[in-house]
Amino acid sequence: MIFSKDYVGYLARQTVKHLIAQKMIQTDKLALVEERVAAALIEELSLEDRINDEVRVILEAFQDDMRKTGASYPEMFKKVKNELARKYKAVL
Repeated sequence: MIFSKDYVGYLARQTVKHLIAQKMIQTDKLALVEERVAAALIEELSLEDRINDEVRVILEAFQDDMRKTGASYPEMFKKVKNELARKYKAVL
């Protein structure tokens, strides 16, 4: 994830504060809403990390074949990552 968890918490608090100020949401449990928004942000922001991990596992399985054919690891990483992003309907 490219942001620290502290910063994501800050973003969640600011988002909730803005939504309440714009009267888009109402809540009596501010801390709970902020916590849930932070969890959702972390989940979404860590999707790219999970995709990268999955790409590494896939490429590790084909490591020998890639060496034999002379395939470039960075190019294959990019191609597999794009396919997984499409599979998960992720915008990276």
